[in-house]
Amino acid sequence: MVRRVANTRDATLSLRLMSALIVTPPVLAAIYYGWPFFELLMVLMAVLLAAEWDRLCGGDFGLSGAGLAIFGVGALAFAAAGGYGWSAGVIAAGVPAVYLIARMARRRHPAWAAVGSMYIGLPLVAVVWLRSAPDGGAWVVIWLVAVVAATDVGAYFAGRGFGGPKLAPAISPNKTWAGLAGGMLAAGLVGGGGAWLAGYAAPGSAFAAGLGLAVISQAGDLVESAAKRYFGVKDTGTLIPGHGGLMDRVDGLITAAPALAALIWWSGGQVPEWR
Repeated sequence: MVRRVANTRDATLSLRLMSALIVTPPVLAAIYYGWPFFELLMVLMAVLLAAEWDRLCGGDFGLSGAGLAIFGVGALAFAAAGGYGWSAGVIAAGVPAVYLIARMARRRHPAWAAVGSMYIGLPLVAVVWLRSAPDGGAWVVIWLVAVVAATDVGAYFAGRGFGGPKLAPAISPNKTWAGLAGGMLAAGLVGGGGAWLAGYAAPGSAFAAGLGLAVISQAGDLVESAAKRYFGVKDTGTLIPGHGGLMDRVDGLITAAPALAALIWWSGGQVPEWR
């Protein structure tokens, strides 16, 4: 029995690694090269996340899911043009609009469907804002993606290797405090190391930012786990073999992106220059 469980875990890990090797290069290329690849990537993510959130809330990507996608793409369009205030307005308007659409469609969870406007819109607009810096925006987004990925990898191997007390057993039984510590350490090292390699002036600050973003990323993972547990589903979809849906893969980024954007805005309002 133990050997069978170990073999299953190894097979799942191999599948996840293979999927990551296939998906990651085109995503990073789109972020690096920018228009129009980055914008198309953001639109695709908005539509896919809207579909997954709508299905998670008990729908079938009907009117409420289409509404989520329309408001998400609309917010991205304004963000791409530099109208971030308008983007915020579109996201805010999406909440009551999607709620009313869900009620008219006799959905069982209209409030949950409506929350998707903020849950999807805010992180995507935050990523667009981070990418918008003329000098270094692409590297900041790539750095963020690397930090979030390092958090997941560090948490996985530390949790599997050390075990110990559970982090939030009622929400996600597999997460441990050791996993959180491992994720923080990995994110800090990748954050600081990435900043140093890119010639950023303050790798120590990037290391500290990586630690904080690891905690926020894990919180985002727990938020999505709580939602899935509430609706009684294991994954939000089957898009990425070994990972589940797109939302299962970017749940940490959903909270980390707005947090990093807010930190940069609070500290001066500009994306730091990576030279």
